[in-house]
Amino acid sequence: MKGTIVMIHGMYCASWCWEKYIPYFEERGWRCIAPTLRHHEQMPGEPPPPELGTTSLLDYASDLEALTNTLDEPPILMGHSMGGLLAQIVATRTNPRAVVLLTPAPPSGVFVLKPSVVFSFVGALMRWGFWRKPQYPSYGGAVYSTLNLVPEEERRGIFKRFVPESGRAVAEIGLPFLDGKRAAKVDETQINSPMLVIGSELDRIVPASVVRNVAKKYRRVAEHRELKEHAHWVLGEPGWEKIAGQVADWLDSV
Repeated sequence: MKGTIVMIHGMYCASWCWEKYIPYFEERGWRCIAPTLRHHEQMPGEPPPPELGTTSLLDYASDLEALTNTLDEPPILMGHSMGGLLAQIVATRTNPRAVVLLTPAPPSGVFVLKPSVVFSFVGALMRWGFWRKPQYPSYGGAVYSTLNLVPEEERRGIFKRFVPESGRAVAEIGLPFLDGKRAAKVDETQINSPMLVIGSELDRIVPASVVRNVAKKYRRVAEHRELKEHAHWVLGEPGWEKIAGQVADWLDSV
């Protein structure tokens, strides 16, 4: 066994989003752990617990930190989207073997004000009190922001598995300047592990330019790669195997 990868999912998801990556990396000799974030356990269509609305990124990060502390050796932290931001936060609290960020949500201080980002979040941000309520994705919003390169016949199936997200976490990522606790802040000097940062040319919710700036923040330890003809759902859109292969090869080299 090469070691352990902790795979951290993003908004509206659960551990199922790694269902393609887990067998791929297990065949490459890795043990994979894919936790479901706090209050994301309900079945699609079921009402979420009220506490979800006010759950912070810091709550998610504390749960993940506790998980990593139960392991016998430092794991690889692999995060997608919001999970990529959580991987950054947890990496400052632990000493992971390496960090892999797949189209990661940026920490505060990284400029994100792009038209496609605003459009991706406008549905949530226009609801008064969204920062304390569970947020529900719309199909049109999910297709525009996340699933735009997923074949039509697969989109509905993925969307049906989505679950509500914390309004507070949305606010902490999208409006960090209004967050007194600075939940999305990451001190890059506290991360000394090798890091792979992957962005996608056609990503709308975390544009490639944003991911470049994330990589620059960690330039001391990070390697940056930008995927052509890919978007945000690198966990399952056509060609995901090549992306997973790049990551696996990089992990074998560090």
